[in-house]
Amino acid sequence: MTVLRIVANIAAERLEDASVFYGELLGLHLAMDLGFIVTFASDAAMTPQISIMLEGGAGTPVPDLSIEVDDVEAVYRRALAQGFDITYGPCRESWGVRRFFVRDPFGRLVNILSHEARPSQ
Repeated sequence: MTVLRIVANIAAERLEDASVFYGELLGLHLAMDLGFIVTFASDAAMTPQISIMLEGGAGTPVPDLSIEVDDVEAVYRRALAQGFDITYGPCRESWGVRRFFVRDPFGRLVNILSHEARPSQ
């Protein structure tokens, strides 16, 4: 048996609010709209993962979602410009990521991160 996909489901009162955060801010495309559910996706190949956490690292709360992007600084600037609530960072963590936490329109805490290149030795 192989897990093919892991999907995060977020309860919402207004589906259209998802487009600004998940579409415009993060650049995901609308993959499905059935009226009661909208699904956003990336064309990038991904490995299914699920993380079980005691805390969010560096003493932070456990985020609801973690989304890895190729340019965390660009997403951070867009999140600020669009008025989203940044609750942590941006900062460089000792385990090799640069990240910030932001609230999506549904109150979910989202960890936006990029893995940093390790210096060659």
